[in-house]
Formats: sequence, C-alpha cells, structure tokens
Amino acid sequence: MASSETNGRRAFVGGSDARTIMGSMEDKLIRLWREKRGEIPTEDLSGNLVVQLGTVTEDLNRRWFERNTGQSVKDVQQRIHHPVHKWMAATLDGRVDQTGAVFEAKFMLPWIFSEEMAAEKHMAQLQHNMWVTNARSAILSIITGGGKWVEMTIHADPLYQHLLLTAEKKFWRCVQNGEPPRLFGVEPPRPRLEAVRVIDMSASNSWAELASIYQRTRTAHQEHEGAKSDLKKLVPEDTKEAVGHGIRAKRSKSGAISFELADLEAANAQIQ
Repeated sequence: MASSETNGRRAFVGGSDARTIMGSMEDKLIRLWREKRGEIPTEDLSGNLVVQLGTVTEDLNRRWFERNTGQSVKDVQQRIHHPVHKWMAATLDGRVDQTGAVFEAKFMLPWIFSEEMAAEKHMAQLQHNMWVTNARSAILSIITGGGKWVEMTIHADPLYQHLLLTAEKKFWRCVQNGEPPRLFGVEPPRPRLEAVRVIDMSASNSWAELASIYQRTRTAHQEHEGAKSDLKKLVPEDTKEAVGHGIRAKRSKSGAISFELADLEAANAQIQ
C-alpha cells in the first residue's frame, strides 16, 4: 500500500517533477504521468546509491554551507504550495534566512561534475521552486564524492519560468484528462557563473594560432578604427553618401554612417 507521503506527492507537481517535465526522456515523462494518475506506484529509489548519498549528506551539506558562508538556513523540508496554482508545490531543502533564496542541497559524482552541467541538470527544479516561493534567487550547494564543496547562485529567469509554467499546466491537464503528455522541448537557460578561474592556454594550438593573428593585426586594427572615426567627422551632416579614393560612406535614416569599398571607375562616373 502506498504511504500517505506518496499519495500526497501525487496531488501536485513538485520541483523534482519539473526536471522530468522539462527533460528530453519520454519514457520518464510517461512514467511520471502514470504515477500522478495513480496507475503505478512511485518509483522506489531506496536501492539507488547516489540518491541515498544525496539524502544522507543533505544535513551535512546544509551545515557546511552555514559554516562557510555565515548564513543560516530555515524552513528545512517545508512544503509550500503556489498561492494561485494549488497543484504546484515545492518541498524545500531550506531557505537562506538572510536573503530569502531557495536552498538546494545536492550530491554529485566527481568524474561527471562541472558547474555548467550541475546548473543545467537542476535548472528546472530551481526555477520551479523559485516560482512557487516567489524567490529571486536560489543557492545550489553541492558536495561531490571527491570531497569538494561548491556553492552556486542561480537567478530567477522570468522567460524560462513562463515556459516552465506552460509545460507544467499542460502536463497537469494530461494527468486530469488521461491524455498522454508529450515532451515540451525547452533548453534550460545558461547560468550566470562567477568567473573565478585562471587557466594556462599554452598547450592549445588553436589559441596559439589565433593569438599570433591578434598580435600581428592589432596595430592595423587600431589604425583602421581611428581612420574610420576621423572619416565620419569629415562627412557633412546633410550628406547621404560620400565617395572618394576607393571607399563609400553611407548615412542611414537613423544618422549612423557605415563604410564599404567602392569601385573607383564607377564612383568617378557617378560623381561626374
């Protein structure tokens, strides 16, 4: 017999469901739909070691975040329903007391970890939880199996949240009317990651080739930009087009001046 917690989760779309709804795996989407309709039991993850590691390290993750940031996390495991869409809910790992940011604790394997991949993987869940709680940001706190802790700030994305809400509405309508759902197909937004690394590109052949071109053409580029700026000053304000010595200057309706190479013979004939 299903537990009351399992039955409760069938009554709403949560953050972990958002990842499946916005994902690219149709079999998982259909399974979630059948779970919400009560046709099959909720997937048993007690034998999934990575999931269980995430569960048992959640308290450590939260305490490590508090210790390293000086901030505190409240509302641990609190379930919040959206004030308007009651079928949307979020069971929070917590909220940062000082900022109101959604707190999400995750465990990831070290050999598949990158900040970009982690943000993309959990973006739907984070944006869902921010939408439900009306939060403007979320903290993704990650402990890896390699003994590394990473803290990332993800900001609310109104456009993605609009698409997320549209997809979840369609999914919930399918749960209610029995029509199988379809993949929504939306790319998650690229997170704004803080630039903190200094790397050596000496081993990159492409970098070496492009660096050589940059150094060789830098002076010419500066002269080119300087000449273009001075040429613009020479074009009278009432002039639509100026031609001479192999170049043509054109003024757009907005007043911006652009340059192109001109055919000398054609230009002389036009002026005469």
